[in-house]
Amino acid sequence: MSTKSFSLEEINQVIKGIIVGATSQKITAPQQLETATENEISFIGNKKYERLWQDSNACVAIVNEDIAIAPGENRAFIKVKNADLALAQVLELFAGTPPLFHQNIHPTAVIDASAVIGENAEIGANVYIGPKAVIGKNARIYPNVTILDESTIGDRTVIWSGSVVRERCHIGTDCIIHPNATIGADGFGFRPCPERGLAKIPQIGNVIIGNWVEIGANTCVDRGKFSSTIIGDGCKIDNLVQIGHNSVLGKYCIMAGNSGLAGSVTLGNGVIIGGSASIKDHTTIGDGATVGAGSGVTGDIPAGKVMLGYPAVEARDALKQWAILKRLVRESGEKKA
Repeated sequence: MSTKSFSLEEINQVIKGIIVGATSQKITAPQQLETATENEISFIGNKKYERLWQDSNACVAIVNEDIAIAPGENRAFIKVKNADLALAQVLELFAGTPPLFHQNIHPTAVIDASAVIGENAEIGANVYIGPKAVIGKNARIYPNVTILDESTIGDRTVIWSGSVVRERCHIGTDCIIHPNATIGADGFGFRPCPERGLAKIPQIGNVIIGNWVEIGANTCVDRGKFSSTIIGDGCKIDNLVQIGHNSVLGKYCIMAGNSGLAGSVTLGNGVIIGGSASIKDHTTIGDGATVGAGSGVTGDIPAGKVMLGYPAVEARDALKQWAILKRLVRESGEKKA
């Protein structure tokens, strides 16, 4: 439990907004509007939530510049250009310290003599680091992580417990790999075979992950069949995501939970894949395109398009189809009545 507290002015020194109103309350924590107490700060990131402010007990809210209400007595707003980004700065103020390492390398860690460990790297209990692996400076490897032969982990990257980095895979700097993620498992390659039913196709490639990438818990990034599966700089991958062999993600892509790429999918820069969306193999999705939650993509998508449905079509077409179906169902029910 955090014991930190800040005044309204101290918080504004960090987010550099415009204060409207005033409060004498010390701010002890951030909280959502509905459950905040009189010593807590909240935020209003969209005008549709302005209605919740009247019944909230929060003493301060971070708000966008277009807010149309007043804060009220002994309450204040901090107006900013982007309330979501400002809130992120406030959350950092109140964040606790991560789990501590009492020594840089725990005595139960097994590290091959040929591995290279960078300056100030921290390695927890029962970690295994294989031959010729390289761990960067100030990297943090939590207990029970496995990093196999010839893999590299960049400076300041954090790998949480239970994760596995298979052989010859490469993770860049300032990445976060959340618990039980698997980087570099075999791609799903099988072909019918008269002698064996299904013959396994060897997967001899690897995975290359750029800088500032975040991989969610229990997510799997499969190694390439004969080259690399690539995750570009700044990509953010949610929990329980599947990225198939030889897929290539550009920079700053987002994939939400339970979504999946089959093999050899290419995403441009800034692509957004909604939760539980499925992308067919050998599909290309252009820069800045969005695939809605639960959609199924069966063909290439041009840059900037928004796709919905199963199979996915342009959003405006999907909405028209759904409206027509809704009307047909209603008319059918009226006729039966």
